[in-house]
Amino acid sequence: MKRRSIFLAALMVMSSATVSAKPETDKRATAIFAMGCFWCAEADFEKVDGVVDVVSGYTGGRVRNPSYEQVSEGGTGHYEAVLVTYDPSKVKYSDLLSVFWRNVDPFDAEGQFCDKGERYRAAIFPSSVAERKAADASREYLVAHFKRDLATRIITRAPFYRAEDYHQDYYKKNPLRYRYYRSRCGRDDRLAEVWGK
Repeated sequence: MKRRSIFLAALMVMSSATVSAKPETDKRATAIFAMGCFWCAEADFEKVDGVVDVVSGYTGGRVRNPSYEQVSEGGTGHYEAVLVTYDPSKVKYSDLLSVFWRNVDPFDAEGQFCDKGERYRAAIFPSSVAERKAADASREYLVAHFKRDLATRIITRAPFYRAEDYHQDYYKKNPLRYRYYRSRCGRDDRLAEVWGK
């Protein structure tokens, strides 16, 4: 219970910085996050009111238009990531940061949960000074709260490459396989250990 109240306090601190990637008149903004397996990240963000679309893909690396096989083999520098399109009049960038943090293990430098390797590391990719400040503030708050450093990185937004179609909405198209994978990977158990129920 104490962890939950501390986490909610963190959300209030982070929500003081409202950020959108585009002018509000556009009614659409985007954000990029790497949270380990992009199937899970897509499922987590699509539950958020105000999120319009979530696309699985690759970012942060050196190879243009990489394939899943290239990223899986390693050496590209790419992360599995999601491009989140949202309505800033319904959900703030700081709210998306809260969803991000609540769905990663911020202490794992080797990947996320059962998935290890460079492509599975957790990272935030801000696209503006305001987003960078909000991301830094959220990270600093959690460092102070946990009294230890975090492995999660904050990296300037790089080109995002859409993953192959069979990866999009995987959790909807293959619900049994997805649930089995998520459970066997220990994702939710570890999240409960870090953040509480």
